[in-house]
Amino acid sequence: MAIAPQRLKSSATNGAARVNFTLNGTPVAAQPDETILQAADRHGIEIPRLCYKDGYRPDGNCRVCMVEIEGERVLAPSCCRMPSEGMNVNSTGERATKSQKMVTELLLTDMPGQTTSPYKRASELDVWAGKLGVAAARYPQREQWAPDLSHPAMSVNLDACIQCGRCVRACREEQVNDVIGYAWRGEHAKIVFDFDDPMGVSSCVACGECVQACPTGALAPANGVALIEPDKKVDSACPYCGVGCLLTYNIKDEKIIYVEGRDGPANASRLCVKGRFGFDYVHNPKRLTKPMIRKEGVAKTSALLDPDDMWTAFREATWEEALDLAGGKLRAIREQRGPKGLAGFGSAKGSNEEAYLFQKLVRTGFGTNNVDH
Repeated sequence: MAIAPQRLKSSATNGAARVNFTLNGTPVAAQPDETILQAADRHGIEIPRLCYKDGYRPDGNCRVCMVEIEGERVLAPSCCRMPSEGMNVNSTGERATKSQKMVTELLLTDMPGQTTSPYKRASELDVWAGKLGVAAARYPQREQWAPDLSHPAMSVNLDACIQCGRCVRACREEQVNDVIGYAWRGEHAKIVFDFDDPMGVSSCVACGECVQACPTGALAPANGVALIEPDKKVDSACPYCGVGCLLTYNIKDEKIIYVEGRDGPANASRLCVKGRFGFDYVHNPKRLTKPMIRKEGVAKTSALLDPDDMWTAFREATWEEALDLAGGKLRAIREQRGPKGLAGFGSAKGSNEEAYLFQKLVRTGFGTNNVDH
């Protein structure tokens, strides 16, 4: 599993002194605001983790990232612990690796079938279990929760939940929706939506941040698409508005199967419901993919046209023909009625650059300031 580069806090580069310590026998220089885990990632040293996610507040829930610090009696969670000058840290010693393996085994114990996740291909728990050499669990399994398939875009299978809290932080702190929380105690503890409502009737806005945050597939896109290996991934920008959120399309058999947020200046890997789940229009058979021109002799009406009867009123055209026709009609209106006879309404789905070009066309081409969206 690749380790994402860390987004360091601004205070880490303001000239403050670095913290020098030793990690697995290697001298390491940490930024002032870095944890042991962040410093390890920046130096290419792997430490297991499950509840930690780059960009989220560290919680220290899973205890998979435990390391041994010389002179201290107990192990420390590297995702929460800051290094100090001269500290000697070991993440691969006998005590640390035994703890990491034990915690991973206990988490595998409560997975369906006590094996790999049945809801997500190569889940983070599966990856770390493989790297740590944890193949089978030796302990009895907890009572499993029933699946919640009430939401059209996401599935909830809490039998694969390891209660890492990433979905809670994603909903509460990243998207600030505060729909997901913890309920009950002990073996009855679980993730809930609102007051333990089904996800589909809760106040969830379907942004899907929890799905992207979940390391096991307990929260996943509906219909099992997280188990499908895509043929390719295509980086793009969300087409729904001008914010410019970056995303990645996962494509199988030339069809988009699911979408992941990609780190960008406008969204920091986050998406809204449209960007994450609103892609089915791409494969709609009624989607217009070529310019169309109204047939001669077919009058305009205020009645809605049935898409199946589209060809009774329109015909396909080339882009050159369509642009020449539109430009000619706009020029004719300007010549007959003057610049004030024209106005432009832009689309909120356009980018900032497209909005600039559109208003430039209206102001300089049409000669009017009648432009809005």
